Amino acid sequence: MKSTKILFWVFTALLLFVMVSSALGTFFSSAQSEAFAKTVGFPVYLFKLLAVAKILGSIALVTPGFKRLKEWAYAGFTFDLIGASDIFINNHAPLADWLPFIGAGFVFLIGSYVYFRKLSSAA
Repeated sequence: MKSTKILFWVFTALLLFVMVSSALGTFFSSAQSEAFAKTVGFPVYLFKLLAVAKILGSIALVTPGFKRLKEWAYAGFTFDLIGASDIFINNHAPLADWLPFIGAGFVFLIGSYVYFRKLSSAA
């Protein structure tokens, strides 16, 4: 049980680092974000909305209780990573530019979710 908690928090901390750093990058790098939004053909406000959702999802994961809300946060992070992968693939971005970051996000997401479920079923 102790190792399950440790692994949950390691994966969750890494996942939160990916999500929060991505969200903060959207808010504090407006010229770069606007250029990227124009490149992929999305409005800038959509990325800001996603950044707010990432921060709220991150808060949900570290708040005690609220199991259903955590499930929704995991679902949202999954959709975000799938959508980001799709954007990069459809814009023919080189794999080296996005695969390590997105791939790590998926590994952290899956690891966090698996250990979240183990902790939930043990409780």
